[in-house]
Amino acid sequence: MQRIANYGSFLQAYGLKGILEEFGCQVEFVDYHPGECLIPTKGGTGLTRKILKTLEVFRCKAPFREKLSFIKYKKNFAYNFYPYLGIAIDKMNYSPKLDLLIIGSDEVFNCVQDNINVGFSPELFGKENNAQKLISYAASFGNTTIKKLNEFKVEEKVSEWLKSFDEISVRDENSREIVKKLTGKEPIYNIDPVLAYDFVDKCKEVPVAVLESDYMILYGYSGRFTEEECNEVLRYARQKKWRVFCIGGIQDCCDKFIACNPFQVIAYFHHAKCVVTDTFHGTILSVITHRQFVTFVRNHGYGNSEKLIDLLEKLCLENRIVYHMADLPQMLESPINYKDTDIIIQTERGKSYEYLKYQMSQIKNERG
Repeated sequence: MQRIANYGSFLQAYGLKGILEEFGCQVEFVDYHPGECLIPTKGGTGLTRKILKTLEVFRCKAPFREKLSFIKYKKNFAYNFYPYLGIAIDKMNYSPKLDLLIIGSDEVFNCVQDNINVGFSPELFGKENNAQKLISYAASFGNTTIKKLNEFKVEEKVSEWLKSFDEISVRDENSREIVKKLTGKEPIYNIDPVLAYDFVDKCKEVPVAVLESDYMILYGYSGRFTEEECNEVLRYARQKKWRVFCIGGIQDCCDKFIACNPFQVIAYFHHAKCVVTDTFHGTILSVITHRQFVTFVRNHGYGNSEKLIDLLEKLCLENRIVYHMADLPQMLESPINYKDTDIIIQTERGKSYEYLKYQMSQIKNERG
């Protein structure tokens, strides 16, 4: 998902690339053709979609200059950040000849959705690839479930495609259950690359400091936080005499939208007083920087409960889920003991490296 314009997609791509390069691999990113959406998109397509997205931003109650800052950030995302990944802005890389094709991480298997940048794409399941070996790494079905695959009558196709993989690695329980049911085989569990790759200690692109202080971060897609949620966040920030910095998307209670590169995002997290998020990677960034944080789990619209609850439970941090708005201040004040979580991450990092290293060794063995 390296061309999806958000920090989480970028960082998981960069992280997996970094791990593979530690093994001496020559890494390139492979593109896919978005398929037709199984769920009709509500936002239209092409120019209509862009206009509607822009209007959504201007309906936000944030200061006008911050809205413009967000629009500029989105417009220049590819130009500013693709070079870090080594991918061309206008030249696509379809079906190259490879020793190994890795599908994932991120929601590469989330095929029942209305995102026109993804849709129902057979290539995201390895269809018609030109690789000697096909595997996945920490792949996710997102909020696609067995029930949805049945409802849209694509279970048989997805089953056929999954069976063509040499090995399947997933990052959450929902994805594990789907793969097990459709292939009869138990997939391997691996953590997301933003956890697996040690950005804090290994990535030299991450700055040590930021030129800001006394702020909390509200991290999520634009407009995803409700008026009630924004009011509570703003109330808490004002009590603490902090500013609310929005990263990734613009929200109603935004004092400042931070337009920065993906590595600076990690630095902003590291120096934040606390974080409120409703995203998978916003949660991970909070964890790897040891922030005070809370996570909103969404069961409606573009839901995230399948992946977020699973992530927090596996990291022994399920107590960071906000169920009642009144609990927000108390939860942000409650200290987080990261000792057990850090042990889990270190253990899972070892498993991730072992899994990928083994896949490399298999290619060498087959070559003789």
